Amino acid sequence: MTKLDTPDQNPLQSVKLQEALESRYLAYALSTITNRALPDARDGLKPVHRRLLFAMRQLKLDPASGFKKCARVVGDVIGRYHPHGDQAVYDALVRQAQDFAVRYPLVDGQGNFGNIDGDSAAAMRYTEARMTEIAELLLQDLNNDTVDFRDTYDGEEEEPIVLPAAFPNLLANGSSGIAVGMATNIPPHNIGELCDAALHLVKARNARIDTLMESVKGPDFPTGGIIVEPPENLKEIYATGRGSVRLQARYEVEDLGRGMWQIVVTEIPYQVQKARLIEKIAEQIQDRSLTLLDDIRDESAEDIRLVLVPRSKNIDPDQLMGVMFKQSDLEIRFAMNLNVLNAKGVPGVMGLRDLLLEWLDHRKEVLMRKSRFRLDKIEARLEILDGYLIAYLNLDEVIRIIREEDEPKAQLMKTFKLSDVQAEAILNMRLRALRKLEEQTIRTEHKELVTERKALQALLKSDDMQWKLIATDIRELKKKYGPNTDLGKRRSTFGEAMPEMDVLPETLVEKEPVTIILSQKGWIRSMKGHAENGNDIKYKTGDQGKFVLHAQTTDKLVLFATNGRAYVLQANKLPGGRGNGEPLSLMIDLEAGNEVVEIFVYDETRKLLVASRSGNGFVVAETELFSTRRAGKQILNVSVADEAICCVPATGDSVAVLGENKKLLIFSLADLPEMGRGKGVRLQKYSDGGLADARSFAVSEGLVVSDRAGRSRVFEDLNDWQGTRAQAGRIRPKGFPSDGLMGPAFKNKL
Repeated sequence: MTKLDTPDQNPLQSVKLQEALESRYLAYALSTITNRALPDARDGLKPVHRRLLFAMRQLKLDPASGFKKCARVVGDVIGRYHPHGDQAVYDALVRQAQDFAVRYPLVDGQGNFGNIDGDSAAAMRYTEARMTEIAELLLQDLNNDTVDFRDTYDGEEEEPIVLPAAFPNLLANGSSGIAVGMATNIPPHNIGELCDAALHLVKARNARIDTLMESVKGPDFPTGGIIVEPPENLKEIYATGRGSVRLQARYEVEDLGRGMWQIVVTEIPYQVQKARLIEKIAEQIQDRSLTLLDDIRDESAEDIRLVLVPRSKNIDPDQLMGVMFKQSDLEIRFAMNLNVLNAKGVPGVMGLRDLLLEWLDHRKEVLMRKSRFRLDKIEARLEILDGYLIAYLNLDEVIRIIREEDEPKAQLMKTFKLSDVQAEAILNMRLRALRKLEEQTIRTEHKELVTERKALQALLKSDDMQWKLIATDIRELKKKYGPNTDLGKRRSTFGEAMPEMDVLPETLVEKEPVTIILSQKGWIRSMKGHAENGNDIKYKTGDQGKFVLHAQTTDKLVLFATNGRAYVLQANKLPGGRGNGEPLSLMIDLEAGNEVVEIFVYDETRKLLVASRSGNGFVVAETELFSTRRAGKQILNVSVADEAICCVPATGDSVAVLGENKKLLIFSLADLPEMGRGKGVRLQKYSDGGLADARSFAVSEGLVVSDRAGRSRVFEDLNDWQGTRAQAGRIRPKGFPSDGLMGPAFKNKL
């Protein structure tokens, strides 16, 4: 590129596009991580929350003052500190006031600040706010040079880089955020437990996680609930900083008399919207996927009260709740990712001990800076008081100099060896200060300051004294917000998870044998009993059978289609066999042009081999195919020009793949990856055509193939066709079915 001169004579320089993009994207990523998404480990706040509290402090919105419009607070924040959208700032303020969103609210809100149903807060012009006492703790000693300040975005004012944080806000209230390439999700905890753990770390800095977890049992969510995660899992999470916690709703069984009962849910999991929860459960009741439940009612007032009405009084309540936990948000997994910025502004995932130490070390730094600041103030005041005492001892001479000398300040400094500050203070003394009583007051103040100075000097020199003082503050914090207070009582308790219940308990459906029939044109039905063969089954004119299999009314059926998606149907919900059934399209969202490749009874212990016509495939656990959605679940990714053609049990030790070119290849089953979803890997190489069929089998038992008439043949000597995955293979041995397929893969198919 030729260098050109701009009108201001600054030359343009050529740069590599890749390097320019990398540097700019990295700058953007770092800005998002450090200035928006991740909290500081010391005060547990993101910049927007820190600016909100600082702006409220500047507006003198302390707990003892009156409320002010949120619009005023938001305006100050975006105008002076945070040049971003007002709605984003207001949303951050609202969340800090919601007692169902944060464990220890930092904002005291007045007006409509939303609710647990998911309703939004009123507009900022209608709501009012002020700080809580806990917010004041975060800002405590801010004016005592305890933290560094930086210029605001326009350079006109200053804002704190971090708050003094006399409250362990990061773990107490938690935090969540998504940055570029990383995220954080920290649950709230109980302040009393955090104080106990912090006090232990003051004594033993290298304490083990086991010891700390004697104090911090686990998260303490504002909405309560029951944590059913095993202790060993929680230990791993707090040691590594990553993991997930299983949280269930709290419920009780309400006796209605005469054998009738109902379930009353009193606490729902954290961050679950009550209205949306009820809506989803109602939808499942309507589409009969929740067969144990007859109705759900919301009788909540100030407290949560969700009533679950069982379909039958003969149902076991624990069985009902087991199904509800599995199929609704009455049970969630809270993903924990303790990713924060340390004191140096470096992001990283920390364990429980490191997070508490970051806060404790910050508190020590705040104490040291506060002490030095106070010491400097004392030294300055003592200097002035020393000058005053000199003036009292030489009062007549001082008065004379002030009255007669042209330069009294210089003369005072020369005569009494005063500093500039002392001389200025004497000259600025009021006449009333010359009273004898005032002299005594000054001497008393001087004595007290000298004593305080000695104490501060001793404190700054003694690490033990510093930690002792910090420990005293932590004990006071626990006393004020500990378990004996309404705010400090633990809300989330611990329990054991009940045994997993099937989605369709056999107690509601009588187990009976049925024959499932799916025709070529996509009509499905269920006939009572197990048909001996499929030859006597009648179909609509122009239609014929495609799949006929034996099942039970309690079974779930899996349908695998050419689009690579898996669909699940309940056998007892299929139309009866007296007619021709119903179109499959009424039950599942199978797009036009796609067909069912395989249908079989669901077995959660089994693994499957799935493959496409292009010859790509992998092994998948059958549990990955399960989905109650009409749209099914995508398993095998296929292109527009490709299609899924194979879904067979993954058993034995080998895989046999047969191409449309009649070539057979056998390789080890271990060469295929196990995935939950994807395109898979190449099974066989083709110069033309594609995959025709595939099987998984044990070499020691031989490869079993069968023709359309049901005649089977076993091929045992297969050495000539064995190779490695993705080879072309050799022409199949004689005796293979003429249709180029290896016959039905599932034993329950007719």
